[in-house]
Amino acid sequence: MSAALEEFCGSVFWNASYLTRPDADLPVCFQQTVLVWVPLGFFWILAPWQVLPMCKSRAKKSSVTKLYIIKQLLVLLIHDARRFCLRRDSGILFCFWTLSLLCGILPFQSLLRRALQAPISDMPRFVLFFISYGLQLLLFLVSGFSDVAPETKEITKKNPEVTASFLSSITFEWYTSMVFKGYRKPLEIEDIWELKGKDKTQAIYAVLEKNMKTAVRKAQAELEKRKRKKRRREGDPDHGNNMSKAQSQDILVLEEKQPKRKKKGDKGDSDPRKDFPRGWLVKTLCKTFWQNLLLSVAFKLVHDGLVFVSPQLLKLLIAFVSDEESFAWQGYLYAILLFLTALIQSLCLQQYFSLCFQLGINVRASLIAAIYKKALTMSSATRKESTVGETVNLMSADAQRFMDTANFVHQLWSSPLQIILSIVFLWRELGPSVLAGIAVIVLLIPINGFLVAKAKTIQVRNMKNKDERMKTMNEILNGIKILKLFAWEPSFEKRVNEVRARELKDLVNFSYLQSISIFLFTCAPFLVSLASFAVYVLVDENNILDAQKAFTAISLFNVLRFPMAMLPLVLSSLVQTNVSTARLERYLGREDLDTSAIHHNPIAGSAVRFSEATFAWEQDGNAAIRDVTLDIAPGSLVAVVGAVGSGKSSLVSAMLGEMENIKGHVNIQGSLAYVPQQAWIQNATLKDNILFGSELDEARYQQVIKACALLPDLELLPAGDQTEIGEKGINLSGGQKQRVSLARAVYSNADIYVLDDPLSAVDAHVGKYLFEHVLGPKGLLQKKTRILVTHSISFLPQVDNIVVLVAGVVSEHGSYSTLLANRGAFAQFLNLYGSQEEDASEKNTTAVALAGDEEQGDEDIEPCVEEGPDDVVTMTLKRDASIRQRELSRSLSKSSTNSWKKAQEEPPKKLKGQQLIEKEAVETGKVKFSMYLRYLHAVGLWYSFWVAMGYVGQYVAFVGTNLWLSAWTDDAQHYLNQTYPTEQRDLRIGVFGVLGVSQALFLLFATILSARGAMRASRVMHQQLLSNILRVPMSFFDTTPTGRIVNRFAKDIFTIDETIPMSFRSWLSCFMAIISTLLMISLATPFFALVIIPLSIFYYFVLRFYVSTSRQLRRLDSVTRSPIYSHFGETVSGLSVIRAFGHQERFLQQNESTMDINQKSVYAWIVSNRWLAIRLEFVGSLVVFFSALLAVISKGTLEGGIVGLSVSSALNVTQTLNWLVRTSSELETNIVAVERVHEYTKVKNEAPWVTEKRPPHGWPSKGEIQFVDYKVRYRPELELVLQGITCNIGSTEKVGVVGRTGAGKSSLTNCLFRVLEAAGGMIIIDEVDIATIGLHDLRQNLTIIPQDPVLFSGTLRMNLDPFDQYTDEEVWKALELAHLKTYVQDLPEGLLHLVSEAGENLSVGQRQLVCLARALLRKAKILILDEATAAVDLETDHLIQTTIRSEFADCTVLTIAHRLHTIMDSNRVMVLQAGRIVEYDSPEELLKKHGVFSALAKDAGITNIETTVL
Repeated sequence: MSAALEEFCGSVFWNASYLTRPDADLPVCFQQTVLVWVPLGFFWILAPWQVLPMCKSRAKKSSVTKLYIIKQLLVLLIHDARRFCLRRDSGILFCFWTLSLLCGILPFQSLLRRALQAPISDMPRFVLFFISYGLQLLLFLVSGFSDVAPETKEITKKNPEVTASFLSSITFEWYTSMVFKGYRKPLEIEDIWELKGKDKTQAIYAVLEKNMKTAVRKAQAELEKRKRKKRRREGDPDHGNNMSKAQSQDILVLEEKQPKRKKKGDKGDSDPRKDFPRGWLVKTLCKTFWQNLLLSVAFKLVHDGLVFVSPQLLKLLIAFVSDEESFAWQGYLYAILLFLTALIQSLCLQQYFSLCFQLGINVRASLIAAIYKKALTMSSATRKESTVGETVNLMSADAQRFMDTANFVHQLWSSPLQIILSIVFLWRELGPSVLAGIAVIVLLIPINGFLVAKAKTIQVRNMKNKDERMKTMNEILNGIKILKLFAWEPSFEKRVNEVRARELKDLVNFSYLQSISIFLFTCAPFLVSLASFAVYVLVDENNILDAQKAFTAISLFNVLRFPMAMLPLVLSSLVQTNVSTARLERYLGREDLDTSAIHHNPIAGSAVRFSEATFAWEQDGNAAIRDVTLDIAPGSLVAVVGAVGSGKSSLVSAMLGEMENIKGHVNIQGSLAYVPQQAWIQNATLKDNILFGSELDEARYQQVIKACALLPDLELLPAGDQTEIGEKGINLSGGQKQRVSLARAVYSNADIYVLDDPLSAVDAHVGKYLFEHVLGPKGLLQKKTRILVTHSISFLPQVDNIVVLVAGVVSEHGSYSTLLANRGAFAQFLNLYGSQEEDASEKNTTAVALAGDEEQGDEDIEPCVEEGPDDVVTMTLKRDASIRQRELSRSLSKSSTNSWKKAQEEPPKKLKGQQLIEKEAVETGKVKFSMYLRYLHAVGLWYSFWVAMGYVGQYVAFVGTNLWLSAWTDDAQHYLNQTYPTEQRDLRIGVFGVLGVSQALFLLFATILSARGAMRASRVMHQQLLSNILRVPMSFFDTTPTGRIVNRFAKDIFTIDETIPMSFRSWLSCFMAIISTLLMISLATPFFALVIIPLSIFYYFVLRFYVSTSRQLRRLDSVTRSPIYSHFGETVSGLSVIRAFGHQERFLQQNESTMDINQKSVYAWIVSNRWLAIRLEFVGSLVVFFSALLAVISKGTLEGGIVGLSVSSALNVTQTLNWLVRTSSELETNIVAVERVHEYTKVKNEAPWVTEKRPPHGWPSKGEIQFVDYKVRYRPELELVLQGITCNIGSTEKVGVVGRTGAGKSSLTNCLFRVLEAAGGMIIIDEVDIATIGLHDLRQNLTIIPQDPVLFSGTLRMNLDPFDQYTDEEVWKALELAHLKTYVQDLPEGLLHLVSEAGENLSVGQRQLVCLARALLRKAKILILDEATAAVDLETDHLIQTTIRSEFADCTVLTIAHRLHTIMDSNRVMVLQAGRIVEYDSPEELLKKHGVFSALAKDAGITNIETTVL
């Protein structure tokens, strides 16, 4: 070979002697052949791929830009052969230029040297070479930039990645502008670039779906095979014998049918033979994403290979420094090679990570899309098997798990590969003694496993504590009003603190376990090297540890740590993913809805025709409707009636195709609209709910709204029809929801209307109105076919046709008169319900009239927060909450935003009280330094100091260990040809061991201290937060949604408990590690200190830019994620409506766009991480390069050991640099929790609970109350609610307080308990001004029976007497008087009966009686009775009234009455109007006076006192 080449060149091809001299060079022949052919070979092999697009598409070429012309000319000039079109920079060309430049360097320098030594022999050649090299350099630079054709300018704006040049792509340079933007201002979702077309959910899902269909089909075939085998095993041999042939044939046929059914959601999940097509999901995913997988494997292989090159280069470098004879050029070569390996390694690694994370988000997106699609097409039998919660869980947890696994799936082959290679290389260095080191690693794994298992049990226990604490907190916040009125806060504070103490105890144990595992992990690398070196030195006299061996081995051990740690993690995550796979396969492999029984054939004269239709909910279940044959004429109004459970709704569902067909069919002509029994409302504006994806036709829209009686509601809503409706229609009443649902159907203008009892949820008069204007013969829908399921008999005479169902069969049908004449089931039905109906409707109308009156009475009064379930304020409250949730997820269209703004501007008068909820402050930007200090204060300054000292000690020992090792390795030089003294050897091993152990002990000391300190901080902060929240005034709870407060107690306290201590610790150790590494390098080569400065400046800037961007991206990710799940939950609950209207496509698209918004923020976050990592690893590579370079420069003065130390530390620094940024940004994100908790510990408190001035013992003894010109307002900026009240209430007097809504009745109670503080005047009880004593002294001595009975979870006894002040006898006595004694005696636990959350396990009446028992137990001199409006049935009401009359005869009783009957026997009545007392006298007198009171009494139907006997 070489001979041929020599002939070709006419000179020597290779001569080793050329290299063994200080001015080494390569032979000319080698330069002219190999160095030219390497890049060209690379180019020629890969060029055809680049030309393919030219041959494939004859699409239009993008236009020619100037840059392109220059580039083309240059390419033509030099490489005439490559005249093909390059629209964008090809990576191959770029690599080719890089290679040819690198190869050109050698001839370049040798030509230069020759020219300098002697006159140039071959002038033209010399000149040409330099010209060509210059042009190559130019080309290389040009190819670094992308030429963007004018057409693609727009695309570039949306996503610069598409047109980025090769260089920009591999370094993620195109992302820099985003990072700058994020640094200048917090990023919004609009700032984030669009996804590439191929990354959009739709595109990914299309491929997956195609693959999925074939895979599922195959898997189902497998399933059938499995079943057949199983049947053969079980069935045939035994019963085939004693049956005739025909019979066994029959059985076979039956069994053939069976499996098909079985697959329909076989409920037998528990049995081992769960039948669902399995094993197809992973295959499908691999098939869908194979390109990504292959590419990442390639990158990972290159990276893994290069990882092992660095230790070898290090070995050569150490040899070079130790060897006096070596030539300088070798050292420089090694330094450059180290730099290049590090660089290529980091480029490959970042590309690999980028691919993996992309794979992760794409897998997640496609799975979520698949689950969503499945949910839309699921059969109802399948739907029953999984709840909405489970399906949302599949989306959130299982898809997320796949995403996490995809990130690390390649570790499965890469970790074992790295481990094997490390061991091979280590064996070459140290021989069998490596096994000692590996044994240590292997030993540590099970120990760690044991610790993890223990930690897990503690965690599980702690979750229980946390749940219990959160439950109690929730109750406290929901019943805060009661706690305040009864002065029960201390008892509940104690309850929470007990749980918290248990929680902290577990937490500290958990932290101790963690410290031990951290301790082991820190010891690991050191123990491994200690074991290996000690064994190596002790095994054989001649084994001397020299620098090459030691530091190469240490580098390799460092390489080994990562895969060793990763492998168990990956395996455990795979196990979890396996579970998820099974769940997803079961869900996605289920049956779809079968609508084959619904035909759409045109039949003249019939809109809907049932032909002997039998339908069931389950395929094998009982038929819900049987043999129905019906013909419904177009344009008729058909009523479907029947008793409860007779199959009315089933008939409707059968029409919609939601049921399993058993026989017969249904023929439907035209489009459907459907109004379900329970209205389904989307989280969108009211207008969007009605339009439901149709075009807006203003005239028709207005007509529909008017007909559906929605106009008065629109006036009530804060922004009219632009009001955002919360999830599940939270801020609409039941009747409003039903009307919106009806309006949606009416607007859709379908041919056939299926109405499932839409009138049940609305009041009688509204129902009448709707029937007249919408459904009836004169309504909007008179020309359409209407099928109305109804319970209301009053409308039946007006319908065309009545269908009567009895137990799923049509018993009769015909017009009203015919059916009455028949005297069949229908006539009986009428007799039964008719009489009741009459009474009800009369009652209703009177009630409605009364309510109407009340509402008109005083519209100008500020709506008061306490009263009226859905006044404007609560509306705003709820609406605000829902708007805020959705603010980012849905940008309202411009027009609607404007009209909404107008709506907000117009009524400024009302807005003052309307804006109830303040927006939650979201901290953006940098976290204040004071927060860190505040946290450290909470930990305790001594603790903080000693923890820091512990870490310093650890790293001092760490540096010591390494310096000792380098001194040890230098012994090899000192005792070159002598025997190595044993005592020296033992000293070396011993000190090395001691230093290493002390390093670990320092760390253990620091972590255990920090665990205690962290616990202290948690305790202090939770205590402050809790005690402050219990002491803030009521108004705070009115203006702050409970969720927000709960969040402080759940999420933020969790962060303070668990995440912040971890973040602080890892940040400290990263920081110290970097400092110590830089220190060691500087010790070896002092000049390195100069290099540190520019590097650290660069590092700092990159960090600052990145952290602000990344933080905001994380926030956007979580904000854009929740709409995915809520939209999904909404879809599942409204499935039948969506299908009936046929809007599946629209919902699929909406889901895809919601997904894409989230995808793009996640993708941006991933890229930002890669952008950072590339830049930091470049800093790391420079550190390596400079430490090597400086070692080479100062070769003579250095020992091998110290060089090995400095370079091997440098090789390790890159990872640590990366970690420092991670932990910094994590710490910044988490410390916000301290800020949020602190914000709530600073809220202004109400008056102190106990003051210096205590009321006299046994106060109030008489129970006289005086109001002296008393004024009060709810919040400083609002109007007065009570405008100067003056009155006396004598001892043991019974006073009733009446007035219309908003007159200030409830405010009166609030004032007595000082829930509201006076704005003027005072209240005096038994000669004591209540404003002068402590709140608890006041509240403990008054008793109230509140409007809504609030109970807390705990025992019944705790609900009556939380402080255990009373004896059991007293408690039983109170229960007896409250008529609860018999009930409680019958309970198995008696007084210790557990009341569930909010008293769910007692009836409303019983709850009210428990509240009465509370009051009886207190037996204070003053009782305030805030009368329960609706909750109580007449019987309970009667009981309460009689008890109060008898038991509280000697007390002063104030009754806030909503029904006048209850106060007609009181001594005096106080009539309030607009916050003033207008009448105050005995009821008899007031009735005679014909004032406000008598008017109220007339409305209530009371004319004289006698009629009021209950």
